[in-house]
Amino acid sequence: MSTSVQMEVAAERSYGGVGRCKCSFWFAVAHDILGVLIMMVGVFGGLAIHDLFIYAGAIVIFLSLIWWVFWFSGNIDVPPEELEDDVGLIKPRNRGLSRVVRRVSNQLSNGIRSSLRKNAGLTRESPLSKRPANAEGSLFTIFDSSMTSSPKQLVRETLSI
Repeated sequence: MSTSVQMEVAAERSYGGVGRCKCSFWFAVAHDILGVLIMMVGVFGGLAIHDLFIYAGAIVIFLSLIWWVFWFSGNIDVPPEELEDDVGLIKPRNRGLSRVVRRVSNQLSNGIRSSLRKNAGLTRESPLSKRPANAEGSLFTIFDSSMTSSPKQLVRETLSI
């Protein structure tokens, strides 16, 4: 008993006009138009604060570059062959080498992480205790139990200033 499976080739969708990111395009155009209008009010308005309008218009036009970058980067087409490594479809010829490199990297990072955890318990200090209201000019420090000889005892050292 055999089952036939028909697969259709997914055609890449064609975007006309302004491309995929229409909102970013129209935000960029709106910022450009608003910036030019504000700048023209400063140039031709005859106001006492014309410099403010000229600089504000230039800043709005500059900020429209953010929307233009979003629009442009959203419309970059990448062929599926270049996306293979990004989505986990590793090419067979690189599979063995990349597996070895990943395994060595994981062992190295796990070794460093575990050694840091072991050393962190020896040098850890608890935060300074709160200063009592009646102790004028004295500093109290409480050390963690791992630094003292008795595991249940905390040591308080007082420094008078």
